[in-house]
Amino acid sequence: MKMREKQIEGNRNGTFSSSLGFVIACVGSAVGLGNIWMFPYRVGQYGGAAFLIPYLLFTLLFGWVGLSGEFAIGRLARTGTIGSYAYCFASRGRKKLGAALSWIPLLGSLGIAIGYAVILGWVLRSLAGSATGELLATDAESFFHQASGSFGSVPWHVAIVVLVGLVLMFGVTKGIEKVSKVLMPLFFVLFLILAVWVAFLPGAAEGYKFLFIPEWKALLRVDTWVMAMGQAFFSLSITGSGMIVYGAYLEKDADIPRASLRTALFDTLAALLSGLAIMPAVFAFGVDITRGPSLMFIALPTVFQRMPFGRAFAVFFFISVAFAGITSLINMFEAVTESWQNHFGLGRKTAVLICSAITLAAGLFLEAEPSVGSWLDFITIVVVPIGAVLGAVSIYYVLGWDKIRKELDTGRKKPVSRAFGQTAKFIYVPLTVLILILGFVYKGIG
Repeated sequence: MKMREKQIEGNRNGTFSSSLGFVIACVGSAVGLGNIWMFPYRVGQYGGAAFLIPYLLFTLLFGWVGLSGEFAIGRLARTGTIGSYAYCFASRGRKKLGAALSWIPLLGSLGIAIGYAVILGWVLRSLAGSATGELLATDAESFFHQASGSFGSVPWHVAIVVLVGLVLMFGVTKGIEKVSKVLMPLFFVLFLILAVWVAFLPGAAEGYKFLFIPEWKALLRVDTWVMAMGQAFFSLSITGSGMIVYGAYLEKDADIPRASLRTALFDTLAALLSGLAIMPAVFAFGVDITRGPSLMFIALPTVFQRMPFGRAFAVFFFISVAFAGITSLINMFEAVTESWQNHFGLGRKTAVLICSAITLAAGLFLEAEPSVGSWLDFITIVVVPIGAVLGAVSIYYVLGWDKIRKELDTGRKKPVSRAFGQTAKFIYVPLTVLILILGFVYKGIG
């Protein structure tokens, strides 16, 4: 009981003002570059609409039991990564072991934040180039190589880190929640406008056929299922860290499984909207649909150069990408900041400043595309999957189903079903282990 009381007191950052605010913030965390950058080319590589079938199935599964588990342990422990793992392992008399293991998912969040900030610097520079017309007046590949060279986007990189740091200074309600409530609706509105815009391009119909007419043979390929599973898992930000801290700020009257499914739903809508905005334009101008990450920074600017009102389209597009990226980066920073606050007894501003300084200092030497690519490969293939496995095992096995079930039932009109627990323990947890293994085999699936 003393531990419980100490952890409740340790949460000094406030709570979300409503379940809606919580869901919007979680959607902001989940909707990121993976939805915009990776999803369209994954669809292109693995059978078009056929890819969507396993993707939706895995999104439902991971959203239902994966997100729910992380939200629940955060709310139960009333603290983020370090405190929550300590809470789980304290039930087995191994509190210090839990606290030690928690550093793996926490470093995963910090590692992604370092790389993410670099890429968002490229996004801001591309946005500025779109606004001034420079991006559309020059060769897109040359522009990107300049932006992604060593120390090629320092001012934009600094601006991103400073902006996110300032948001976090205002805490949960006035910072994270308020900013998310502005940026996420704008993200959906802007991408909806873009999707309608490209619908009138000659040749856009081929893009819709590609997205919505299944190539059933693709479902017989193992790679389709593997990549769909990886895309769904990482898109929802199930890292054993970030979503735990948001759960710590959730009131007891909130229905966690319902909020988790709503988060998964909006994350899926964001991915589909990005596909509807990107694929018809790509097909209309005959751009290679399997170009990978370069699709966003090289292929699409080439499309913008050719299409009517391309400059305005480019501005809208990169603003939308920036909004999605910033809300995701906020969550990564918060996971680290909250844990350092409570573990080291730091003030919030001090913790934010340290996190921002480390993120920027490390990121400045990773601005070159090959460097940040290698860094993110290591983090997403090794560190984050290990963190996700630790989170799943800690919640559903170390703490145990009976204890986490009580938290899941809190705020609900009906208790969660027995099938929930069976699915979590015997399907979800093994799948997290499988994702870790497949990440090594495929050299990345997220």
